[in-house]
Amino acid sequence: MSQPSVTPVSPAELEARLRLHRLPELGPARFKKLLEAFGSASKAISAPASAWRALGLPLACSEARRCAEVRDGASHALAWIERKGQHLLMWDQPDYPALLAEISDAPPLLFVAGDPGILEKPQLAMVGSRRASRPGMDTAAAFSRSLASAGFVITSGLALGIDAAAHQAALDVRGQTVGVLGTGLEKFYPQRNRRLADAMIASGSAVLSEFPLDAGPTASNFPRRNRIISGLSLGVLVVEASVASGSLITARLAAEQGREVYAIPGSIHHPGARGCHQLIRDGAVLVETIEHILEALRGWQQLPLFTESAPAATHPLLALLHAAPHTSEALADASGWTLPKVLGALTELEMEGRAVCENGRWLARVS
Repeated sequence: MSQPSVTPVSPAELEARLRLHRLPELGPARFKKLLEAFGSASKAISAPASAWRALGLPLACSEARRCAEVRDGASHALAWIERKGQHLLMWDQPDYPALLAEISDAPPLLFVAGDPGILEKPQLAMVGSRRASRPGMDTAAAFSRSLASAGFVITSGLALGIDAAAHQAALDVRGQTVGVLGTGLEKFYPQRNRRLADAMIASGSAVLSEFPLDAGPTASNFPRRNRIISGLSLGVLVVEASVASGSLITARLAAEQGREVYAIPGSIHHPGARGCHQLIRDGAVLVETIEHILEALRGWQQLPLFTESAPAATHPLLALLHAAPHTSEALADASGWTLPKVLGALTELEMEGRAVCENGRWLARVS
């Protein structure tokens, strides 16, 4: 869903968007269709039912617009957003994650608990089995610690098994991590990871969901959230997965979105390795060390854009940042680089202490 020109959202429009968001059978494509057809969510809410039918929208959508549950849910969400550390990101506003905005079915709204600014930082997704082996959990933790220490935000689904190991390991080295839920933020699932999610939020990381706050665990929502995990990330690392694992859905979505796919091999006798082996046969990068990931993501270093002997300020991105703060998307536009290459370069600059991300905008650090 590409971003249109930015128009500030009024309180009335915000309430209308939250009402649309709660309607049954209304996904990102239909949400976008309504805004394009009527010009705003406010006008869409008040349009006659015949106009909705003319757009081919289900009767259930139109009839639910004015029901008390939809109005009350929107009011509750408005109150939720007002509390400290709780945010709503909208796909046509500048604080929406730039990389996620590139996917065709980007969620129109994202509820975020914690620091939304880290969504502009370079992220790597780590996914795998909910019933992972102990060696698989240890491998996930080791890779997460190394990648988080290298400056990457670790993104996963806050599920049991590999997801939880990846999130916790990032926190253990004071790194940042993002959890993408398949439920609303007020209907957390699985409850066993509630304490982990709270620790993530308290430490300056973030937990987010595209679903209404009170949306409970529905089987179809978990595969749907996987496109957000991959869409936020430069690449997806599958640590351990069977051939029927939802992690392979995330990997497939990542490939369709133009992201890198990495897989860690295992024993031919271990069922949890077969999904990774299938990914490798399909073209995923076989990963044995963190360097196999960093080599792919740091390809920008090989380009003749600057030399080691040049002054620090001649780095193309630093030159732009010395002039003014930029979002990563704005840097991509100004430099002509692809967004993944910009994010890889920003990771290096942040690790070197030459750039810092504050409130979603990158600034040059003055020595």
